[in-house]
Amino acid sequence: MKNKEISPFLKWPGGKQWFVKQYVNILPSNFKNYYEPFLGGGAVFFSLQPKRAVLSDTNKDLINLYIFMRNNPEDLKELMKYHQEQHCKQYYYDIREHESLMDLESAGRFLYLNRTCFNGMYRVNRQGKFNVPIGSKNNCIYDIDHFNEYSSLLKRAKIVEGDFMNIITRSGKEDLIFADPPYTVQKKQHGFIKYNDQLFTWNDQLRLYEGLSEAKKRGVKVVLTNVDCIEIYDMYKSSGFFIKTLERNSSMASKVSKRGTVKELLITSYDINENK
Repeated sequence: MKNKEISPFLKWPGGKQWFVKQYVNILPSNFKNYYEPFLGGGAVFFSLQPKRAVLSDTNKDLINLYIFMRNNPEDLKELMKYHQEQHCKQYYYDIREHESLMDLESAGRFLYLNRTCFNGMYRVNRQGKFNVPIGSKNNCIYDIDHFNEYSSLLKRAKIVEGDFMNIITRSGKEDLIFADPPYTVQKKQHGFIKYNDQLFTWNDQLRLYEGLSEAKKRGVKVVLTNVDCIEIYDMYKSSGFFIKTLERNSSMASKVSKRGTVKELLITSYDINENK
C-alpha cells in the first residue's frame, strides 16, 4: 500500500521537493534504517516515510522545531494560532528581533518566520542573527490540521543536533543515507556556502566524501546530491560511485527574470538504472 502523501512543513533553501517529485523512483524501496545528516526541510524523509530514521542538522533552532513538532504538536498549534492573530509587518520584525530560549517559544518563532519571511529563506548575519525581510505570505497556519500527522511520522525518528559525520558513522549494511549538503563550489574558486552561522568549507566536502566512501564499503546505500563541478565529480567517480547530472529550475532569485536552470550532481553507491 502506498503511503499517504505528506508534504514538508518547512520551506528551505535548496530543499528537495523538486527532487522527490521527479526522481523519488530512483531511491531504494528496501532498506533497514534511514539516515539524513543535512535535514533542512526534510522533503525526502517525508516522501519515503521510513519506519526507522535518524535525522540530524547543525542548526540547533531547526532541530528544536522538529523535536517540538514531534513531541508537542498541540502546543505548537496554539502558539501558531497566536502568531497568526498578531501577524503584521511590525509584529514580524518584533519577533525577528526577539531570540527566545530553546523551548516551545523558540520553535514557534522559527516556524512563524519561515512561513512569513521572504521566499522561505534562511539567512543569518555575522552575529548569527536571522535577518531575512518580511515576505508576501500572510497565512502561517495553512496546514495546522496536519501537525499531528507530522508528529506521528517524526515519532519514528531520532532527531539530533550535530556534525554530519556523527550520523554517517552510525550507518551499517543495507541502511540508506540521503545527504544533501550545503553546496561548496570549486576548490580553486575558494567558494563556500553560508550555512546557519558556520561555513561549509571545501574541507567539509572532503570529510563528507571520506565518510560516504567508508559507508559505501560497509554496504550502506548512499544517495548524495551535490554541486555540479569537476572536483566533486572526479572525487566520487574515483571511488566507484555512479553519477548523473540533474537539471532543475531555480526559484531563489527575487526577480523571475533572473531565475534559470541549475545543474546538480546525483551521486549514488548503486546503479540507478538497476534500481528500477
